[in-house]
Amino acid sequence: MSETVKIILEGKEIELPVILGSEGEKAIDINKLRDLTGYITLDIGYKNTGATTSKITFLDGEEGILRHRGYSIEELADKCSFLEVSYLLLHGELPTEAQLKDFEDKISEHTLVNEGLEAMFKAFPTGSHPMGQLSSMISALSLFYPKSLNPHRDEDAINRTVIRLLAKMPTICAMIYKKRHGHPIVFPRNNMDYVTNYLNMTFGQVTEPDYTPDPVIVSAMNKLLILHADHEQNCSASTVRMVGSSQSNLYSSISAGINALWGPLHGGANQEVLEMLEQIKEDGGDVEKWINKAKDKNDSFRLMGFGHRVYKNFDPRAKIIKKACDDVLEKLGVSDPILEIAKKLEETALNDPYFVERKLFPNVDFYSGIIYRALGFPTDFFTVLFALGRLPGWISQWQEMRREKQPIARPRQIYTGEAPRPFVAMKDR
Repeated sequence: MSETVKIILEGKEIELPVILGSEGEKAIDINKLRDLTGYITLDIGYKNTGATTSKITFLDGEEGILRHRGYSIEELADKCSFLEVSYLLLHGELPTEAQLKDFEDKISEHTLVNEGLEAMFKAFPTGSHPMGQLSSMISALSLFYPKSLNPHRDEDAINRTVIRLLAKMPTICAMIYKKRHGHPIVFPRNNMDYVTNYLNMTFGQVTEPDYTPDPVIVSAMNKLLILHADHEQNCSASTVRMVGSSQSNLYSSISAGINALWGPLHGGANQEVLEMLEQIKEDGGDVEKWINKAKDKNDSFRLMGFGHRVYKNFDPRAKIIKKACDDVLEKLGVSDPILEIAKKLEETALNDPYFVERKLFPNVDFYSGIIYRALGFPTDFFTVLFALGRLPGWISQWQEMRREKQPIARPRQIYTGEAPRPFVAMKDR
């Protein structure tokens, strides 16, 4: 017998069904609540509201668990390439060797961007924000591929759009980086894997045709992209689904997700880590002083990159990327006072009872910011790299919403404005 919940409203008792997830999560199905009672629920920020069921990602913040399609993030980051994880998110299963080869080959065929799109890109003002450029470029892809505007095309046609977007995203991200530095664009090399090719387009030079990124850097970047690939119904993923629910095309839906990620409360966390480290450096670099400020409940300062709004125990992604961070710093031998401050903060937080008892451990944003800094990325470019990693998750969310033919998203509200009142003519106001 299915479990139900009884609610009594104005003396009337109704029963609502309970939905049980495959990992034991429970939800009260309130789809018919308004029809039966006239009531709606109020949940500002949707903190306790499930807007969908999903087979893509499972997240348990209390236990520090993150799985994609049933596979632990630890195993995926250790044993897979970013495109393997992308295939898993998109298709529901890990690829065979033949399937992965076909997937990689199809992506390699679409890495170049249209000359018209490149001309549009060159018209962007110098100094414009990288995320503004990225969202504009992704949205503009719909102008060059008008047949992709219909989300109801056959699956083969939709898959071509998906492949095209996955292929062009690294090229566009690299173009933004090159424009920032006033360097000529480095075109994709399809004899390289996805991550190596991106790094080559970013850090290679037209005059260095034999440039090959260091394997340690490639491995760290591969892990970072995997760790950001999907994270359940976060702000940007929910935005992609909400925009897509209006039957908007994939490009515009992903562009909306990029704009949601742009906000400092979402994708800008690793940028805030570096800005905090800069602040400590400019103050003289006294880590102990700033640690004490963070402990002082009357002080507004707080450590960025420590703890997580979802993970109440530890961020499983941070354990993975910490090793990659150490490898990158050792390999590059970077002498940077900012990174030295970061190391001291990390050491203190991992050993200070104040932080340990409150489970305020360094999270993925802390370590990713350090890696990006060490590689030479400007801080306002960090969110672009986040978007590059999150792309397959966004696409998977859009695909799932579309295939299930979910209705257009339309939240309700509780009106708190003026009650009905008579109109007053202007002469009498």
